[in-house]
Amino acid sequence: MNAQELTPRRIVEELDKYIVGQDKAKRAVAIALRNRYRRRLLPDDLRDEVIPKNILMIGPTGVGKTEIARRLASLTAAPFIKVEATKFTEVGYVGRDVDSMVRDLAQTSYRMVEAEKMAEVEEEARERAIDRIVDILQPMPRRRTSAGFEDRAEAIRHTLGSIFGGATQPVPAPTPTESEDESKLDERIQRIRARLRDQVKSGIKDEERIQIEVEQSRSPLMQVFSPQGMEEMAMDLQNTLGSMMHGRKKERTVTIKEARDILAQEEARAMIDHDTVVREAIERAEQDGIIFIDEMDKIAGRESGHGPDVSREGVQRDLLPIIEGSTVTTKYGPVKTDHVLFIGAGAFNVSKP
Repeated sequence: MNAQELTPRRIVEELDKYIVGQDKAKRAVAIALRNRYRRRLLPDDLRDEVIPKNILMIGPTGVGKTEIARRLASLTAAPFIKVEATKFTEVGYVGRDVDSMVRDLAQTSYRMVEAEKMAEVEEEARERAIDRIVDILQPMPRRRTSAGFEDRAEAIRHTLGSIFGGATQPVPAPTPTESEDESKLDERIQRIRARLRDQVKSGIKDEERIQIEVEQSRSPLMQVFSPQGMEEMAMDLQNTLGSMMHGRKKERTVTIKEARDILAQEEARAMIDHDTVVREAIERAEQDGIIFIDEMDKIAGRESGHGPDVSREGVQRDLLPIIEGSTVTTKYGPVKTDHVLFIGAGAFNVSKP
């Protein structure tokens, strides 16, 4: 939906379709979303001075806190992640640190932008995929390589002989019958390929099985140990190892229908500019990102020592600078959280806000 059309009243009407009640919460998130749009209309020197008002939702399980945030993100195609505060640990403990939610937001934003860019070139990518399938079913004939080598070798001998005075033989020219046969063969193969292309495009050959070569996974998962704890990060070994991982392919036997989708995705991914995707992903995560932190009341430590353990109190201290605004390093680059909208939620039946 167009951001200009998303007035608070319109946002509440959309949320009413999916969430029963919770009028105050709907109004609060609608105003917060509208303020984001209004902030973009400000001059550059004032835009950075306006920070979002983060929201704390209080209510028992099942009243629609998560659904409100999720529907809000879907209205504007904003990067959205939901995390639970109880899953995080203090820096120095084994487990996920608080910074990981910003890394997850950057990953979600990258996938969204990549999907949008791939959708823009979908038609051309499908045409290229069909051409690759036709090449597998009916490859173009190879030219006379052996005869070509002989002709070139004879031409070299003729040239060297003329320079050094040796006996030379004239280079034989191809006979008219050979060229005519090749042209007829080319015309016949082109007709076959055109007919095959129409059949592949129309879906007549969808159930036939062919063998294709696909690129291996670009980002195998590795578990790395960092000072902030154990993080399961997708390390792009293709960029790290360079040519060692470049061009690695494996063969798969699939139906033509599956091959059309697989090759179309491969072609679309090759057609987009990944540097542009990374820049737009970071920009969208910083300006439009929404992080929903559930179970906020479960990490509220007590000074008496009878509440959650010390790591929970450390999570509170780690959460504070990120919510107030800081810079987190991700594999796509640094991401500033100054304008990320944080929505906290919890029942708060034991701890009070």
